[in-house]
Amino acid sequence: MTSRMTAQDASYYYLETSNTPMHVGSLAILEPPEGGLDYESVLRLVEQRLPEVPRYRKKVREVAFGLSRPVWVDDRDFDITYHVRRSALPRPGSDEQLHDLVARLVSRPLDRTRPLWEMYLVEGLANDRVALFSKSHSALVDGEEALDIVQVLFDQEPVPREVPEELWMPEREPSESALLVGALAELVARPGEGVAALRSAVGDLTATLTETVDAVGRLARTAAQSAPETPLNTQISRSRRFSVVRSDLAPYRKIHSRYGCTINDVVLAVLAGALRYWLLSRGEPVTEATVVRAMVPMSVYTQDPDDGAGNDTIQVHPQGEVSSFLLDLPVGEPNAVVRLSHIAHAGEAYSRQRRRVAAQTMVRLSGFAPATMHAVGTRVAMGFSQRMFNLMITNAPGPQHPLYLTGARLLEIYPVSPLLKNQALSIALTSYDGKIYYGLNADRDAMPDVDVAATLIQESLEELTDAGR
Repeated sequence: MTSRMTAQDASYYYLETSNTPMHVGSLAILEPPEGGLDYESVLRLVEQRLPEVPRYRKKVREVAFGLSRPVWVDDRDFDITYHVRRSALPRPGSDEQLHDLVARLVSRPLDRTRPLWEMYLVEGLANDRVALFSKSHSALVDGEEALDIVQVLFDQEPVPREVPEELWMPEREPSESALLVGALAELVARPGEGVAALRSAVGDLTATLTETVDAVGRLARTAAQSAPETPLNTQISRSRRFSVVRSDLAPYRKIHSRYGCTINDVVLAVLAGALRYWLLSRGEPVTEATVVRAMVPMSVYTQDPDDGAGNDTIQVHPQGEVSSFLLDLPVGEPNAVVRLSHIAHAGEAYSRQRRRVAAQTMVRLSGFAPATMHAVGTRVAMGFSQRMFNLMITNAPGPQHPLYLTGARLLEIYPVSPLLKNQALSIALTSYDGKIYYGLNADRDAMPDVDVAATLIQESLEELTDAGR
C-alpha cells in the first residue's frame, strides 16, 4: 500500500548528505550452533520475518518538483539477496579487522532506489564466530509504524519461533503523473504542508524543522545557549572509524546501589570521565568549568530499577513513549564521584522537561527492542539543532538472558549510531546478558584516536569503582 511519509520521516530523509549518511546500525557477534550458521539459513530467517516489518519491502518515491513529501511504495523488484549479503574476513579474522569492515560499511549511504536497509553476514572471525551487521535508514524506523528488523530476528530459544507463512503480493507502483496529481490534491487541501515540502526539496531543512526545534528548546534550559566549542565539533569527512567497549554490568549496579543514583547516571558519569581524559590526552585546555553537552535521546528508568537488568536507562511512559534531554557533562570536574553527583542532580532536574516520542509498537512487541530504541533515539536527536549539543549518546537496555538467531547464540551486540553534521563522534550502548556494549562511531580524519577514547571508558569506570572503596 502506498503511504505518504510523515513530516518527520521526510525531514530525516532529506537531512542525509554524502558525508552524513543517516542510518542506524547493529553489530551482533554470534556463536554458531553445531553444524554452523550459513548464509542460506540467515537469508531464510530474514525472509520469514519480513512480514513483521512490512516497510522493509518498500522503497521511497519522490514527488516531482517537491510538491509533497515522498511516499513509501511496494518494491515490485524486491530482491532479498541484494539486501542480505555475505562477506568474510581472512581467517582467523580479528576484532580489529571486523571493526574496520563495519567502519567502511557505515560510511556508505544506502541505495535510495531500493528499500533503505542492508544486512551482512560476516564469516571468518577467530574462534569460529560469525558476525551480523545491519543498517537501516532513520526515515525507515519510527518505533511505532515500523520497527528495526533486528528486533524481530532474535528468539529466546535456540529453535526459531514459528511464523505463519505470508504470500506477499506487491501493489502496482504509482506513475509519476499519479504521484503528481495526488500531491496537487493535497496541496489544495492543505497548502501549508505543500509549502513545507517545497522548502525541504530545495534544502531549507531549517525551515522544515522550525516547529520541532522551537518545541524542544522550550523543554530544556540548556537549549538557550549554543554548545561549547570542542574538538568533537568540526567538519567531517565521508569515512568512519569504529571502536567498541565491552564491560560487565555488575560494577554499574554496585555504583548505582552505593550512591542511590540510576544506572544511566553511572553510564553518563563514566563517559564524562572518559571524555575528560581524552581531551587532556590531546592537550586541550580543561578547566573546572569545562563541559561537553550531550544529547541523551534515551533515559532513564523503568518501574523496577533494581531488577538487575540496567533497565533504568529507558523510561517507558503509560502512553508508550520514550524521552530525551540535553545534559552538560562536567568533564572539567577532576573528582569522579562529584562528576556522578552533578549528573545525577541534572538528570533529576530534567526529568519533567524531556521531549517524548511515541513508541507504542516498540514497547508492545517482544524481541531485541534496543535496535528500534536506538533508531528512535537518533530520530529525536535529529530534531534538535546540532549547534545545541556536542555529541549524541543513545542508551537502550536489552534482555538479561541469552538470545538466539536461527540457533546461533548472541554473544555481543554493539549499536552504531550515525554522525550528525559537524559532529565527529557518536556513542551508543546496550546492556545484554549481564554486560554493557558500547559502540563508538567516529569520523576517520577528525578522530583518529577513537580507540584511545574507547580505552578511557574502561579506565573511567575503574576510577569511579575505586573511588567508593
